[in-house]
This record gives sequence, C-alpha cells and structure tokens, in this order.
Amino acid sequence: MHRNAILSLVAVLALATLGTESCALGGPAPAVAARPVFVFEDITFDYELQRNIGYAVSGGADINECLFTAHTIVPGDGDSWFNAWNGLARRIHADATRALGKGQKVSAREALLRASNYYRTAAFFLHGNPSDPRIAETADLSRETFRKAATLMPRPVETIRIPYEDTTLPGYFLQPDRSAAPKKTLLLQTGFDGTGEELYFTAVFALDRGYNVLIFEGPGQGAALLEQGLHFRHDWENVVTPVVDYALGRPEVDSGKVALMGLSMGGFLTPRAAAFEHRLAVCVANPGQFDLYGSKRPSPDAWKQMLADPDAANQELRAQMENNVGLRWWIENGLFTTGAATPLDFMKFWGEFTLKDVVQDIRCPTLVIGSNGDHFLTLADSRALYDKLRSPKTFLTFLGNHQANQHCQVGGMAAGMALILDWLDGVLQ
Repeated sequence: MHRNAILSLVAVLALATLGTESCALGGPAPAVAARPVFVFEDITFDYELQRNIGYAVSGGADINECLFTAHTIVPGDGDSWFNAWNGLARRIHADATRALGKGQKVSAREALLRASNYYRTAAFFLHGNPSDPRIAETADLSRETFRKAATLMPRPVETIRIPYEDTTLPGYFLQPDRSAAPKKTLLLQTGFDGTGEELYFTAVFALDRGYNVLIFEGPGQGAALLEQGLHFRHDWENVVTPVVDYALGRPEVDSGKVALMGLSMGGFLTPRAAAFEHRLAVCVANPGQFDLYGSKRPSPDAWKQMLADPDAANQELRAQMENNVGLRWWIENGLFTTGAATPLDFMKFWGEFTLKDVVQDIRCPTLVIGSNGDHFLTLADSRALYDKLRSPKTFLTFLGNHQANQHCQVGGMAAGMALILDWLDGVLQ
C-alpha cells in the first residue's frame, strides 16, 4: 500500500467535498470568492454559525443570540459547540414556556422556532459517536419545539406520514391559507445533514407566494434516520415517487404544478429522482451536482491502491481526520447517515452518487444553481449538470452581487429565494 496514494486521495477529497478552505496536506484551495469571517477562522464552524444566523430573516434565529453564543465556543471543539447551542436552546425554550403560560402565543411561537433551530445545530459535530444520547435528545427537542410552534401558526401546518415501502417517511404539509382550492405545490427536501424542521425557514418564502409546501425527510435524514434507522440510498427516485403519490392524493394540490427542490446534497438527489419521476412539473437543484465527487472524482488507480490495503487506508484516513475539522465532520456524518462500517466504505458508497447514466432522462424544466462562494463545490461542478441536461434548463449563478453566493445562499436567503421563486413562478404560471 502506498501512503502517498492515500495522502493524494485525501487531499482531493478535502478540496472537493469537505468544506475546508485549505488542505492540511498542502495544495491550493478551490477558486471561491472571499467569504466574510463571522467568528471562526475554520470554515466548517463558521459556515454552520452563518447557517444559523441566516435563518433570522425567516424567524429561526436572533442575530445577537447567535453571535454571543459563538464567542463562548472553543474553536474546533464539538463538545464546546454542543454545550453552547444546547444551553441557548434551553434558555429560549424556557422563555417560550413562560410566554405560553401567560397566554402570549406570538412570543411563544417565535421563541419555539428559534429554540428548534438551536437544538438542531447543537449536536452537529457529535456524529463520530452515533450512540451519544445527546444526538437523539436534541433532535427530539428540535421536533417537539417546532411542532408546538406549528400549533400557534396562523397558517395550517400538518404533521404527515408518507407511505414508503414497508414503513413511512416523516414530513409536514404547509398551506398558505385555509382554502381548499388546488394550488401549486413545492416538494422541499434537505440533503446530507439537514432536517424537515429546518426546512420550514426556507418554506416560508414559498408560502408567502401562495404555494403549498410539502416538506419530507428521506432515508439518511432527520427522523427517518434517527427514529427509523433508514440510511441514505443513491436511487432517490424510490424515495420521491411515494412523495409525489402522496401529494397528488391531496385535493389541495394542483396535479399539473408540482415542483421539487433539493438543498445541498439534495441538489444531486432531486435531479436523480426527476430522471425517473415524470409527473414533476419542475426540478430545482440548489446547488446543481452531476456527481457528488464533482470534478475531483478519484482516479481508478487511486482507488485500486487504497482498496489493495483497506486497513492501511482507513488508518491513514482516521489519522488525517484528527487534523482536519472538515474532513472529520464529513466522514463521521457519512458513517452516521449511510451505516458504512469504515471511512473507506463510506467513500466508496459516495462514489455511487452520479447521474452519468440517467441525466438524459430528465424531462422537466430544471433550474440549476451555482455559486462562486460555495466552499463544497465549484461553479464548474454545478455547470457540469447544466451542460449535460437535455430538458429545458436555466443556470442561475450567485456571484456575490446579492451577498447570497455561499452554499445554499446561506446568509442571503431573502435575496436568493426571491430569484429562485421568481423563476419558479414564471414556469408554473
């Protein structure tokens, strides 16, 4: 086994998928626009902070709550991260309970939504130990606080179970008003590490425009993973088709105006599903991904050398994880969400996520999003999906002029969703 082959592959992965601005093994970082540093020099921690703060625009955070909390965190320390966000979530949760006891329903709802988001983020860096009880505890509290907030909302929010194989998938059906008339409907899903409750803070922009929003969690995501033990699968059409079946069975849904949007890793999963599920009127890939390894897919020779001595490869990968926050988080979360036994097993499974044999089967109009500040993939990676599509297509780029050019428009959601929904409105009119 050649150690240099492992080092080379890890370097490629760190640059291609791990959210690190520079690789501890050397070599240049991807060409991305300069990013604002809020608190943490490490982009993995700082991006997750900005992800939280970004939801302030839709009721999921208060800016100073986030900034003051972040300044108490030891950089790179997952336990410190957990203690800070869990402490904040519990304080805001207690505020909500007091407000509700006084009949102050608006204040209670607002606090419950923020608490739900803070609970969600608390255990983000703890997945290296899947049996850590803090993971399930904060996930339960995030769902509990969101669902309690939902009962206080002026718009209908229904907790749903979607029939799926021999079980169900969790989700929410949100309506812009209480009328029963069929409406255009957005099926909204997350990616590698989000939750259905988190998606509410994106859904509100579509609700304001008169859309129904059906939020769902698939295998590897949210409660489908934590409560049902369902792990990621690459054939995502087998997840989305039951969701479409469910949506079309509701009288509130206009069957000719059903759109599917996926965020983060969902920007790969949704085009995959659209290649098979032709009842979709529209697909939005945010950001677009043809291949989860992007342009940095390891060569057959690199794989051959690693697979020749998997024990040595896994040993080296774990050693590199110790010195690279982004690499450690990516592999630990990958093991957690896929059920893979080793880092190398996870990386092999990751390689199954490519559209090379199915992209030509996508028929619906597709919006592919790319950003020059996305630290997970390059504009060229998103452009690769756009270029290979044969369906009607649009390439929407965020280049910094709207301050929405980070991964999934974090920190610029209002500007980003305005452009995305303007396009969607035009296609579904």
